[in-house]
Amino acid sequence: MAELIEKCPSRPRRKLTPKQKEYTTKRRGELAELAFSYKATSLGLHVSKPYGDSERYDFIVDNGHKLWKVQIKSTTVLLNGLYHVNAHRRINGTAVAYKADEVDVLVAYIIPEDTWYILPLEVIQDRTSLLFAAVGHPRGPGLYAAYREAWHLFQH
Repeated sequence: MAELIEKCPSRPRRKLTPKQKEYTTKRRGELAELAFSYKATSLGLHVSKPYGDSERYDFIVDNGHKLWKVQIKSTTVLLNGLYHVNAHRRINGTAVAYKADEVDVLVAYIIPEDTWYILPLEVIQDRTSLLFAAVGHPRGPGLYAAYREAWHLFQH
């Protein structure tokens, strides 16, 4: 799935206008959401997509005992060995962190590494930006290593 997202025809190959960049980012996000739905379903979770685009969360995940509001984020941006993920929404151009009454879990998909981080919102607190260490990073696995492929969190 990561290969499909990385090879998406909308990926930038040249300098893009802001409108073109937004379209490319939106398309990558849509593909990451499809990848999440496939992965979570293949692990036996029930995944529902809310109607419309007005909720702060992208999916409801159901393990048969509990429901989670899940926001999906993805990245291909690698800076100094760290992947950058925007963990916010925007209001009038200002980055605003997700609140506990809006989202239960933020899922970050690191596309080039085909890696998922399952982050309960209390772990990221009020952060609007997250950094994830690339595999083999000289300073170690990073702050969120315990949440790498932590699909088991949806079983509690």
